[in-house]
Amino acid sequence: METVLITGGTGLVGKELTKKLLEKGYEVIVLTRKLPADNSIVKEGISYAVWNIEKQAIDIAAVQKADHIIHLAGAGVVDKKWTEAYKKEIQDSRTKSSGLIINTLKNNANKVRSIVSASAIGWYGPDKADGKAFVETDPADNSFLGETCRLWEESIQPAEQLGKRVVKLRTGIVLNNEGGALLEFKKPLQLGVASILGNGEQVVSWIHIDDLCQLYIDAIMNEQLHGVYNAVAPNPVTNKVLTLTLAKEMRGKLFIPVHVPEFVLKIMLGDRSIEVLKSATVSSDKIQQTGFTFIYPTLGLALEDLIKK
Repeated sequence: METVLITGGTGLVGKELTKKLLEKGYEVIVLTRKLPADNSIVKEGISYAVWNIEKQAIDIAAVQKADHIIHLAGAGVVDKKWTEAYKKEIQDSRTKSSGLIINTLKNNANKVRSIVSASAIGWYGPDKADGKAFVETDPADNSFLGETCRLWEESIQPAEQLGKRVVKLRTGIVLNNEGGALLEFKKPLQLGVASILGNGEQVVSWIHIDDLCQLYIDAIMNEQLHGVYNAVAPNPVTNKVLTLTLAKEMRGKLFIPVHVPEFVLKIMLGDRSIEVLKSATVSSDKIQQTGFTFIYPTLGLALEDLIKK
């Protein structure tokens, strides 16, 4: 069976994607900064290789074993306060890691056929005045995240000149029980509080973790896929609808809706509050036109599945 090399394989998406690739019979090599000390995570079909982005060093043999590369690596966008230093780390972690992959492929014999790279819907700015959903041909926003996504996508593009098929997935808010946005929404609900952010009218373009993983797998399997696709479910919702739907799934009627004012979010999150309060309606039409079918096209189906797990 074919071998997939994954960067960022120890993150939320990477761990779930690795599991699903193994289930489908792929061999998986996880590129990591240090080899795992815990032998319990070493399973049949999975191996680990070391890279160092700062030193631009990588296990060349691991790259040479790969038929496909899935590139997820990058510092967490919401993990820390957006200081100038951390903004630089966010961008460098993406562009320098891509550069290391490109240079390795360029300077060493390999059999890599495709590279599937993460990107994000941070590419887009706030919703358009005409009410139309964002599509893949829309330009990058001139905000920090828009610029980050532009640099991110450009950094992996030279792989095409090396004869590799390149797919970029602009990912929305990933709904996953193990962490990320859904976990943050759940926390106040444990106390019976449904925290609606700001006025709650901002549109959230989301995707279930299982659909996202299947998109990555389709991107390596389907040789017709190339270029940019929005990795979002077909039915975006407002923050208020997301919060209240989750509250009903978790607690029935036993919750109190509370609006968290914008100024409180700005104090708590600083510049990051811009993204929390931004309305971004993103279209999934392009990927659906390729024949991709979402397992969880609606928020209700997605949350029903996640809450029962």
